[in-house]
Amino acid sequence: MNIPSIEKASLAEIKAHQEEKLREALRYAADNSPFYKRLFEKEGIDITTINTLEDLQQLPLTTKEQLQEYNDDFLCVPKSHIIDYTTTSGTSGKPVTFGLTDKDLDRLAYNEAISFICSGIKEGDVVQLMTTIDRRFMAGLAYFLGLRKIKAGVIRVGAGVPELQWDSILKYKPTYLITVPSFLLKLIEYAELHGIDYNASGIRGAICIGEPLRNQDFSMNTLSGKITDKWNIKLFSTYASTEMSTAFAECEFSCGGHHHPELIIPEVLDENDNPVTNGGNGELTVTTLGIEGMPLIRFKTGDIVQLHHEPCKCGRNTLRVGPVIGRKQQMIKYKGTTLYPPAMIDLLRSFTQIENHIIEISTNDLGTDEIVIKAVADSPSEELLAQIKDHFRAKLRVTPKIVFITAEELNKVMFNPMSRKPVNFIDKRAN
Repeated sequence: MNIPSIEKASLAEIKAHQEEKLREALRYAADNSPFYKRLFEKEGIDITTINTLEDLQQLPLTTKEQLQEYNDDFLCVPKSHIIDYTTTSGTSGKPVTFGLTDKDLDRLAYNEAISFICSGIKEGDVVQLMTTIDRRFMAGLAYFLGLRKIKAGVIRVGAGVPELQWDSILKYKPTYLITVPSFLLKLIEYAELHGIDYNASGIRGAICIGEPLRNQDFSMNTLSGKITDKWNIKLFSTYASTEMSTAFAECEFSCGGHHHPELIIPEVLDENDNPVTNGGNGELTVTTLGIEGMPLIRFKTGDIVQLHHEPCKCGRNTLRVGPVIGRKQQMIKYKGTTLYPPAMIDLLRSFTQIENHIIEISTNDLGTDEIVIKAVADSPSEELLAQIKDHFRAKLRVTPKIVFITAEELNKVMFNPMSRKPVNFIDKRAN
């Protein structure tokens, strides 16, 4: 497979292509989606008047709450046409089920294939998959389908177990890994304990999911810096979600996730649901294109991002999505300062003494947000506590409450057997 021609087309051609696909998506949803059919009738919307990307603002927004409440009404095909049942992780509420048709699985494979190509993976590469492919997890299946499409080899090891990961790396010689980036630190630690020369392993790069690698200026954050200080590999960030069935993948120039114009229309909206100006931060809102089972129109993802429009050195003219600043639902107002968990997590990772942590947010007696960070440290002390608090004051201008707990106490909360992801943020605030 090659880079799709639309990604190197002119901005005018990309816009025209998107508008044609938008009209098709609206006709399909109006004809086949009980939810959108009802919504358009209720709001008195004539979809034939929606012809340009600018016209999208005339349409109502779709929320996660609507997806949760009316889940089955978003389905556009008989259940007999569904090939795969996928659910969201439920990070920000009740999980939502998505039904994918055979055509949707082909689209998913295409999306991942061109995303991997964007990050440099090609036919003949061998890729070790360090995420689950079961438990109704879309991403693991998507990675496999996409790698198969570009004729790359796949080693399906699954999540965790550094010993098994290294056994596969040394035996099958993969060139790329797909993993949560913090797990790479565990691989390094295991390798150092067991005399494995990870820099001679043949690994050229890692496609990293679930955790940010970069600051807003695209410089490496604490996590990626810790990895690459030891392991000479290229880290590629990727941003995606089950609801979008689409990924934004980094190229070799590491300046944001490239947009696939044939698959999705992105908008970034301010707190009043108006488009942000001058490349400002806002909530990513998407309209999916070419989905048969459960298409979404102007779906609010909850992720706060910034879009970048200047041309990329790789030759693509598509816009790029910057690192996720935080989730709108997880925004914290603390002593006059707006915070998001990723900023606190990155700061805590700069302390090698902290082995793990969890952030809890609650509402105090005054009705304002209260933050408690529960951390596991190899040698907890008042001196370490003071250093962490000083670092928070210097970097974030506020100091949350920080308490040390045992690994056993933390693991009971963090590793819920019903969750696909470790729980590192708990929001106890009243909605």
